[in-house]
Amino acid sequence: MITVVGTGTGAPLDAGVLAGARLVVGGRRHLDAAPVPADAERVVLGSLAPALDVIERHLDKAHRVVVLASGDPGFFGIVRVLAERFGSGALDVRPGVSSVAAAFARAGVPWDDAVVVSAHGRDPRTAVNVCRARPKVAVLTGPGAGPAELGAALRGSARVLLVASALGTAEERVERVTPAEAADRDWGAAVSVVLCLDEARLLGPVRTVAGPPAGPAGWALAEAEFAHRDSMITKFEVRALALARLGPRLGDLVWDVGAGSGSVAVECARLGAAAVAVEKTRDGVERIRANAAAHGVDVHAVHGAAPAALAELDDPDAVFVGGGGAELPEIVSACARRARRTVVVAMAALDRVPAARDALAWAGFDCDGVLLQSSRLSPLPGDVSRLAATNPVFLLWGVRTPPVDEGVAQ
Repeated sequence: MITVVGTGTGAPLDAGVLAGARLVVGGRRHLDAAPVPADAERVVLGSLAPALDVIERHLDKAHRVVVLASGDPGFFGIVRVLAERFGSGALDVRPGVSSVAAAFARAGVPWDDAVVVSAHGRDPRTAVNVCRARPKVAVLTGPGAGPAELGAALRGSARVLLVASALGTAEERVERVTPAEAADRDWGAAVSVVLCLDEARLLGPVRTVAGPPAGPAGWALAEAEFAHRDSMITKFEVRALALARLGPRLGDLVWDVGAGSGSVAVECARLGAAAVAVEKTRDGVERIRANAAAHGVDVHAVHGAAPAALAELDDPDAVFVGGGGAELPEIVSACARRARRTVVVAMAALDRVPAARDALAWAGFDCDGVLLQSSRLSPLPGDVSRLAATNPVFLLWGVRTPPVDEGVAQ
């Protein structure tokens, strides 16, 4: 058996767990703090492959092996790697308190409704987008993806960061900072976890299922669900197909360009994505903010005209273009250069379709499209109904080949 012991954030290590061990594997600080038997081989964890080979050699000799890890080794920890190599039946896991649980405990905040995302050894963009979309997020950090990088990406947002360092040691610190303050500091290597919080929404309703809230029961909401001006809103039939092609999900960043009421951005946010709505009119920006608040989601509303207003935004996974006029080809080109996965364009004027399609094709997208013509039931006197036609809309989409898609950290 391989005994895997979580240490560092809860109760002290039981010395008896190491009795009879012929091999002890762990980080240097864990090994230095543990009463390792004098006759046991010690392996400092660095590259995993050599350590796993040493473990296998000892198992072949029926030696007792102990692996020391931080907190709960089954939570984004070494248990996954050991189980993949040796099988779950070979493991005796004795978890400690995870760094996430310890950090929330220090903050006095319940975390059954938190989202946990690992940025350790990964591009931090997924973690950043989850922080933008959700009010309570724990980020497991790593080199190049720590508090400074998170703070820089979230600068100007209403979030606060609780940076927990050296949890469970005499040097433990939990500091509350703004994203801007986090971005301007060198945090060193002792950071355990960063909590990204919307303090106005820390205490949600009592939950029966842990984790982030379930997705919405429906989407492609009726136009009446949004404040809009003179019916200037993407109709729900068009929105339904646009959402299917955008594929918004937790960890994604979606732009809604020429957003109008922001209905597409709001629906993407309801499905878990971080959403940015770009709108050139001031009253439109206010409507977007009001619609986001009415549906309980975060949408970053940007006042400005595309494509110039796009320059300072982070690269999106997906883009919806719902406005543009004569500048549409230029806007689509700008979006296509930046989008990692897909661009969807809605057009009422058929004349603009070829230029938009060319812009996507020149950027390396595979293109397809459809003309949507729908007729809705409309009541007539005498308790009967007729079909009332809506204006036709051409929906064009491009998918990058191959898509740049790293998935959501789980």
